[in-house]
Amino acid sequence: MRRLLLATALAMAGPAAAQSLFTEDSWRGLIADNKAHRVGDVLTVQVFESSSATSSIETGTRRNNRVQAELSHRGSAVAQTTIAAGGEFDGGGRTQRTHRLLTTVTVTVREVLPGGLLRIAGIQSTKVNEELQQVTLEGLVRAIDISDGNVVQSTRISEARITYVGEGDVSERSRRPWWRRLADALGL
Repeated sequence: MRRLLLATALAMAGPAAAQSLFTEDSWRGLIADNKAHRVGDVLTVQVFESSSATSSIETGTRRNNRVQAELSHRGSAVAQTTIAAGGEFDGGGRTQRTHRLLTTVTVTVREVLPGGLLRIAGIQSTKVNEELQQVTLEGLVRAIDISDGNVVQSTRISEARITYVGEGDVSERSRRPWWRRLADALGL
């Protein structure tokens, strides 16, 4: 009787299903590297950005105009007048700007795109002496550009958007006042 009840219970339960001890999506072999490759993985970015621009212009303008009139009567000059106008302008200017940003930012893989491209993004905030410094980084990385130590250079990031912003007394004092920006816009 017991065997009959056990056989009936097993028949009603359906086929047995085996479950794996690991998830295929997150499984890594024992000798696999630790490179970021899926959503949620972290990646270290070494930011070495340097840009330099120089602009120079020279202008020179010269103008001379002269009008002369003479009135004569019977061979002798009765009246003579001369009008002359002239002007000179010499101008020039030079602009030079250099930027350099050296930092390390840890970002997160936000999306894995077809072809193995990784969409990454992250923010790093540092506060020193009441000055908040914030670096925001976004872009696309090829898995082949990630080193064995899970590090990528910023020069290897496609569509990179790197923003460096400072807030506080020092940053505030380095900005031009609103009235000076208005005067410059009006050409004063």
